[in-house]
Amino acid sequence: MQVIPIKRIAIGLSLVFVCLAHTVLAQETPALTEPEIKADSAQERQENKTLPNDASLNQIIENAGEGIPPNNSASFEKTILKFDGASYSEKADVIESLSLLKDKRVLPLLVAMADGRLYMIYGKSESGSPIVVISEEHSDGNQAVNVVDESNLGLLDDYDNKKIRINNRLRRVLKPKIAISQLSSDDKSIRLQAAKKLREKPVDNLKPIINDAIAVEKNADIKNMLREAKAMIDINSDEEKLRLAALEVLGDSVEPEAVAVLTRLSERDENGTFIEENIQLAKAAELHLKHVESKLKAYKFGENLMFGLSLGSILLLAAIGLAITFGVMGVINMAHGEMIMLGAYTTFAVQQMLPNHIEVSLFIAIPAAFLVSGLAGVLIERLIIRHMYGRPLDTLLATFGVSLILQQAVRTYNSNNVPVETPRWLSGLWELNGAFALTYNRIYIILFSVLVLFVLALLLKKTMMGLQMRAVTQNRAMANSMGIRSGWVDALTFGLGSGIAGIAGVALSQITNVGPNLGQGYIIDSFMVVVFGGVGNLLGTFVGAMSLGVANKFLEPFAGAVVAKIMVLVFIILFIQWRPRGLFALKGRFVED
Repeated sequence: MQVIPIKRIAIGLSLVFVCLAHTVLAQETPALTEPEIKADSAQERQENKTLPNDASLNQIIENAGEGIPPNNSASFEKTILKFDGASYSEKADVIESLSLLKDKRVLPLLVAMADGRLYMIYGKSESGSPIVVISEEHSDGNQAVNVVDESNLGLLDDYDNKKIRINNRLRRVLKPKIAISQLSSDDKSIRLQAAKKLREKPVDNLKPIINDAIAVEKNADIKNMLREAKAMIDINSDEEKLRLAALEVLGDSVEPEAVAVLTRLSERDENGTFIEENIQLAKAAELHLKHVESKLKAYKFGENLMFGLSLGSILLLAAIGLAITFGVMGVINMAHGEMIMLGAYTTFAVQQMLPNHIEVSLFIAIPAAFLVSGLAGVLIERLIIRHMYGRPLDTLLATFGVSLILQQAVRTYNSNNVPVETPRWLSGLWELNGAFALTYNRIYIILFSVLVLFVLALLLKKTMMGLQMRAVTQNRAMANSMGIRSGWVDALTFGLGSGIAGIAGVALSQITNVGPNLGQGYIIDSFMVVVFGGVGNLLGTFVGAMSLGVANKFLEPFAGAVVAKIMVLVFIILFIQWRPRGLFALKGRFVED
């Protein structure tokens, strides 16, 4: 018998050990980040042969009630437990079973699994079964959220946990399943986001799913997005017929992805020759691009107009209160910006007192800001302004000093900008298409400013206080002789103007930083609006604010923000030389004097 040297035996055993270790690690090691890298282990390659075929969207919808009952919580809970200890092929079978369930919990589970955020935790359940959780990032650490009831179980690291790992083949299984789940969802917003994502990042192997989704989709906007997603795939096809059909779809779209494709196809080299080999396609793309560019100019004009109205609504809110105090009392109030700042800080204070009710905090902050700024205005009028009537320069200097005092007082409270949260119903974007979009907060501010103007007009026209204010404005001596206490009318008028400035601060807190200098950026613009529209005239204030806002937005692209403001200021100076009383002149005691 031949004796095998000990050294060879040791080498052989080492090789066997390495092979065994490699096989074990192949099951537990996270998948490579490159999705197209081939599997390394023999076991993975074998399991990949048994992965289920992708079901079409129509099959998912038609067979949702077959095999596994839809909306059956017990089936969902039982199915997800099969992930525990499962091989890659078994995980694929579980994914296939979950995709047949018509359960809203399936989609977030599949998305978390694709993102590497799906875990099993042990020792938490009374029955001893593991719990499938999704890891969500928080400031204090990753939180474990139960996929069954969406309850937060606390920090993930507090439990004995194991990540449900996937490999590159499983990622390719998950991608169409997620797309199918999103496109077959009952939630319109989920289908809309899925269609938008497919259009932005078209994937060739998802074309059958897109075709099925187009066939069953009833929403016109989503169906149009899906057609564009299909066209983004077909435009790169080798078949000329498909490319021409795709070009017809993309040629009517103003989305950035479609415009980029049209631009690429219509590019020419230095000699003026099309770079695209298909000349017919290139010429058609060039014609479509010219048509799209004309549409983009129209949408850009509309967007600038809406941005101008948005800026005008902000100026309107800031200037309404100043129009009242300046128009009725003839007081140049340089502390008006600080009344706006007090309203913004009141919003912050309300949210600090109601941290769990951010959605309704603004409805409480609006009257609170009106009261805080209004009371501050009454105090300023009673303590300082009433001793300086008839001396406008003195009131200017005095209110300027008050503005500095208020700024420093706020700095002692908090010298930095304070965070004011935006409610969810004010967040987000209203998007008509890829060329025209407006934020919800801007839209609401436009509506809110018009509402405030309407309520103030009713107050001045239909109430006793408004009647007395108009009487004092037109003829103070006659109003006094009729028994109207003009002193208190002055105080209430100043308080009303300051209170409206506080409401403006609530609105501004949703679109800009809240700090001690918040009001300084609007005081000059407010005076320009009041003087241009007509001192003390609400209609003039509205027209002046909207005109200046739109003018600024249309001048900024050509001249820049600073030069645009200078041009508007020069225009107002020249305009006042022609019409000293503004667009809509109002008779008042300061005019008579």
